[in-house]
Amino acid sequence: MIIEIVSAVVVVGGVWLGSAVRVVKQYERGLVFRFGRVRPEVRDPGLALLLPIADRMQKVNMQVVTLPIPAQDGITRDNVTVRVDAVVYFKVVDPVLAAVHVQDYRSAIGQVAQTSLRSIIGKSDLDDLLSNRERLNEGLELMIDSPALGWGIHIDRVEIKDVALPESMKRSMSRQAEAERERRARVISADGELQASHKLAQAAATMADTPAALQLRLLETVVQVSAEKNSTLVLPFPVELLRFLDARTDSAAKPAAEKPPEPRPPAESSPDKASNGQVTSPEAGDVPDQRSR
Repeated sequence: MIIEIVSAVVVVGGVWLGSAVRVVKQYERGLVFRFGRVRPEVRDPGLALLLPIADRMQKVNMQVVTLPIPAQDGITRDNVTVRVDAVVYFKVVDPVLAAVHVQDYRSAIGQVAQTSLRSIIGKSDLDDLLSNRERLNEGLELMIDSPALGWGIHIDRVEIKDVALPESMKRSMSRQAEAERERRARVISADGELQASHKLAQAAATMADTPAALQLRLLETVVQVSAEKNSTLVLPFPVELLRFLDARTDSAAKPAAEKPPEPRPPAESSPDKASNGQVTSPEAGDVPDQRSR
């Protein structure tokens, strides 16, 4: 009889101990509800003693939660249809608010994230979604964090994962990128031609001042051509030799052109003409006086 009583006491004690003791893990916090009212003291990790009938414990996970946002279809501000998905990283900072003020904080954060993502898509251009994601991530984080503060949730970060474009838009962007690359290639080629023309002009001016440089360049060209093991060697005629022959031809023709003409004999002068070509009249004493006759 005594053994049965002791056994019953042990069993009752074990049941009571099992219902009164809870283990809280390191990444959890325990909320105690006594007759339906939450106790202000949050139980830390370790053993937590409860009243067997009056208390009930709810554990809240304090780890960072990774919540993927389903892909959302939307139209950007420049009228382009896109499909964007993202991911939200958040954690519970106040377990009382997370357990009391919202029924399911995971679902609540997911719905707020979806509506905020749609709003961000409508307010942004396509170029911002593709190249300026950091600013969009910050704006999306602020939009989600505003209602989450009242639920005891802190948003660590929000990242836009992928932006899906229509096939027609992909082809248009591909043509645009190809045209841009072609434009850059043409500009670089034209710039190279311009620089080469400046260098060639400087080289031509130098060779014009020093004719010997042209001969050296000719010899260098001959060496380069002969090094390629060609069967036929084309040797250009030196321009300086043409100039030399032209100068010799001009010097030979110049003396013949500058020979003075032969002198003409002087003409005989008449007695009645003076050296100045006028007719001289006889003197007054040589003319007979007709009146004396």
